[in-house]
Formats: sequence, C-alpha cells, structure tokens
Amino acid sequence: QVHLVESGGDSVQAGGSLRLSCEASGRVFSINDMGWYRQAPGNCREWVARITKEGTAYYTDSVKGRFTISRDNFQNTVYLQMNSLKPEDTAVYYCHADDFAFRTTWGQGTRVTVSS
Repeated sequence: QVHLVESGGDSVQAGGSLRLSCEASGRVFSINDMGWYRQAPGNCREWVARITKEGTAYYTDSVKGRFTISRDNFQNTVYLQMNSLKPEDTAVYYCHADDFAFRTTWGQGTRVTVSS
C-alpha cells in the first residue's frame, strides 16, 4: 500500500508562487506515474499535471507555462511549482500515485487560495 502526504498549500496574492510537495511512503517501488489534481469549491476534481517515472511531464492547458511538475525518485516525492498564480487556481490540490496495475492512491489534499 502507498501512502501520500501533501504539503505547501497556502494563501497568496495573484501573481505569487507556491511549491507543493507530495511524499510517498509504503510500497513506493510499485509507483509508476504521479501527479496532481485540484478541486475548486463547487467544481469537480480536475487534472492538473502528471509525470512519469522517467520524468516526462504533462499539463492541462490552463497551467502550461506557469506550473512545473518534477519528481525525485530517491526521495519518493513529487513537486508542483506554481508561478504566476491566478484566483482561478484556488482549489484543494490532491496528489496521486498510480501503480503498475493502474491502481490510484490519493493524498489528503492541500489548500491553495489565491486572492486578487
């Protein structure tokens, strides 16, 4: 079983930056892709970014050029560097880890609030 713990959420003003972290523990050797989703109040959870074990990154269009996902396989940690934050980025951000059997583990979420 994999366990994920996110950190780094905070309240910032528009244009600011935050770095989210997600540390995995447990059966980390089984983890393939990792990534981030977010859920704004009243909205469904939406995909933000994903990174393969080899380090190939993918982003949803709304964050391209502003967010960077990275991964440290030795630390079993995935990061989301968020720059030029906008009020519409306000959400609870959830880390996920997919294993090689396509099972997904979720973190508990970390809240990001961007004020205008």
